[in-house]
Amino acid sequence: MSDVTVAPVTVEHHREPLGIGDIRPRLSWVTSTELPDWHQTAYELEVDDWSSGRVASDESVLVPWGAPPLTSRERRSVRVRVWGTGAAEPSAWSEDVVVEAGLLEPADWTATLVRPVPVGEGEPAALLRREFVLDRPVVRARLYATAQGVYEAELNGAVVGDQVLAPGWTSYRHRLRYQTHDVTGLLREGANAIGVHLADGWFTGFLGFTGKRDWYGDRTGAFVQLEVEHPDGSRTVVTTDGSWRSAPSPLTRAGLYNGETFDSRRELPGWSAPAFDDGDWAPVETGSLDVGTLVAPTGPPVRRTGTVPVREISTSPSGATLVDFGQNLVGRIRFALPDAPAGTEITVRHAEVLEHGELGTRPLKAARATDVVVLDGNGPRTWEPRFTSHGFRYAEVSGWPGELTADALEAVVLHTDLRRTGTFSCSDPDVERLHENVVWGMRGNFLDLPTDCPQRDERLGWTGDLQVFAPTASFLYDTTGMLRSWLADLAVEQLEDHDGIVPMYVPFLPLLPFPLQADVGWGDAAVVVPWVLYQRTGDAGLLADQWASMTAWIDVFAARAGADLDFPEGGFSFGDWLDTAAPPDNPAAARTPWQCVATAYLARSARTVAEAAEVLGRDGTRFADLAERAAQRFRAEYVTPTGRVTFPSQTAYALALEFDLLTPEQREHAGALLAEQVLKDGFHIATGFLGTPLVTDALTSAGELPTAYELLLQRENPSWLYPVTMGATTIWERWDSMLPDGTINPGEMTSFNHYALGAVADWLHRTVAGLAPAAPGYRRLRVAPRPGPGITAAAATHDTPYGPASVSWTVDGSDFALDVVVPPSTTAEVVLPDGGAPVEVGSGRHSFTREITVPAPVEKPALFFDPDAHS
Repeated sequence: MSDVTVAPVTVEHHREPLGIGDIRPRLSWVTSTELPDWHQTAYELEVDDWSSGRVASDESVLVPWGAPPLTSRERRSVRVRVWGTGAAEPSAWSEDVVVEAGLLEPADWTATLVRPVPVGEGEPAALLRREFVLDRPVVRARLYATAQGVYEAELNGAVVGDQVLAPGWTSYRHRLRYQTHDVTGLLREGANAIGVHLADGWFTGFLGFTGKRDWYGDRTGAFVQLEVEHPDGSRTVVTTDGSWRSAPSPLTRAGLYNGETFDSRRELPGWSAPAFDDGDWAPVETGSLDVGTLVAPTGPPVRRTGTVPVREISTSPSGATLVDFGQNLVGRIRFALPDAPAGTEITVRHAEVLEHGELGTRPLKAARATDVVVLDGNGPRTWEPRFTSHGFRYAEVSGWPGELTADALEAVVLHTDLRRTGTFSCSDPDVERLHENVVWGMRGNFLDLPTDCPQRDERLGWTGDLQVFAPTASFLYDTTGMLRSWLADLAVEQLEDHDGIVPMYVPFLPLLPFPLQADVGWGDAAVVVPWVLYQRTGDAGLLADQWASMTAWIDVFAARAGADLDFPEGGFSFGDWLDTAAPPDNPAAARTPWQCVATAYLARSARTVAEAAEVLGRDGTRFADLAERAAQRFRAEYVTPTGRVTFPSQTAYALALEFDLLTPEQREHAGALLAEQVLKDGFHIATGFLGTPLVTDALTSAGELPTAYELLLQRENPSWLYPVTMGATTIWERWDSMLPDGTINPGEMTSFNHYALGAVADWLHRTVAGLAPAAPGYRRLRVAPRPGPGITAAAATHDTPYGPASVSWTVDGSDFALDVVVPPSTTAEVVLPDGGAPVEVGSGRHSFTREITVPAPVEKPALFFDPDAHS
């Protein structure tokens, strides 16, 4: 079939299947063809000399591995070909993909943990090295490495790989990731040297907002195993052991929060190359590491993913030199350093915003976010910090010799190297900027784990934030491999450390002054995130992996509710955190009591687990029963028979409608009352973290689409677009993190990069543009754009597991035009906004035109002053 091509096979959710931990990895492939209504009817997989034969099946996503299981270090070459609708001949074979297992058994490890000799107080980094001789040519070489701390390995003077801040942050007592590097090209016959640059990172560095460090241990350590294969089949193994030597790094300070100091006068050229004189280096100390905790990564590492040039260099009112990169981002600055006398010290402070023309550092709290470089007088050079990251748009540079020019520095963007899968655009530039802010907020906060903020002394994997943002995240990027690792940490800490209670952030540290407890919306991440990933990828295996975690959460959540599911008073709950009504010093003071929110969430999460049970072929009766009891409790306690909620708020109505807690008789009135509530709130958003993702959907499903659009397009504070009018380039933690007069919100917590409130982007994708899954993994699409007042065009694309899908529409007066691309082997239900019956289409390109009536803008009562009408 020359008109059908198959992309290279993908392995589980890996971008690069080197050093994987799966012995029977599932395989997926994407077919490309312009043939309309094309469906795969059969496939054949080859794994080296094993063949599946022709398998009559339309499955192409996460297909079980039928070949013999992989063993440690084993390499297999995989390819696939397919047969399609009406074709007797198969497609050409896909390009080969090499799958290589990592070290799968504890016995595979012979390395010893080595620790540098302590070199003083603060956050200094260390260098470790050893030399070795290879007496035969090199055929293949792999470096397996990890650290207690963060590390960068070098071989013969060259940095190994392009990962940053490896091995990342996991629940170290249970799971420590190791990395596999192909270093064949860095070795040679004869003398070689290996080095490790080692810093505190998350293991021993400052973490959280209590000023404490050494959460996991008080010493850093490296754990490295180099395996070299020779032409005769023999193998040379070089490991960390007592023969290694250590010395202080020229990084005299290297912390994630505080930044780095690099003293180039202390640099040791050639330290990781052979023949370097390490006679005055100290012997390392050996330690212990439980190799049973070592796991291979399931997703991509943190990498440098781009650079941002300087937009402007200016002088502040106080005389400071300020650099504006034009975009709030996460990373660090790369400098082209000038030729200046030895001892010249250049200091760089970072911040997200300016406050009245000066660097706004108060939101950083205790994080210094300051990098320092001391020049050695040996001429120009390039420098970039190694073991830190900052959340910033602005930098204050002091000590620069001469005039600082824009070509002397650029911002380097860091985040987990996720594959971009989704886009959105529309006719309103402010809404497009809002969506771009969501993307940048996700990029900054998906740095090894999904954090709440990337700049201050926190940067924790808050479960509630991800719970509401998971649908948006999984549209924009392929997050499944990364989140599979984070969910494994969530489960192991929940089940082994906390008696089924899901921590409010993962990995968990005892930072807060109250005991850990089952908290609505935060603990529900154990249920919601796996379910969202299943819906978006079709990966039922992930549900199976998380089943014990999902059910344990429901049990402890129901236990907190009590026998009558009434969530008795007492204890703390985040609830609808950062409701717009909450004062700066009390972000939990929401219009909707947390007990009301908790009852709704219990019903929704229990129902979700019942649905997951059905997918897995398990008995979910008790969860379905619990869901109905919780819904009944919600109606009895918080809703009148006509559908009016006891606590009139956008969140309460949105929960009732979107979590399907009402009777049919109550729904219609409740939808109208929600629209009325939005009107009473002046068409301003009036929700917190848990209500925000639901309110536009609730209005839409209630037939109040114009109100949803009015809410979206509001530009006064509080609203989604108010930060855009204030120049925001990421999503803020508070609706008014920056006040209209340019003053930073006085609240103790004020982040300018916090993705939770950006969860509205999921509604932009599904409703405004109209692209959503109608079956798990987008096997069937739902294309249902809902044009509303104020937006005349929208588009979205998504790389589904079956290939690219896209939706693009315009409306001119009553003329509506829609273009749709449906991937091969899928179908789509197209619901046009003319009120007609849904149209079923197969794969290919489709266009539709209709005469429609775009809903009119909401009529505002006289109390709304229209300045244009009175000009």
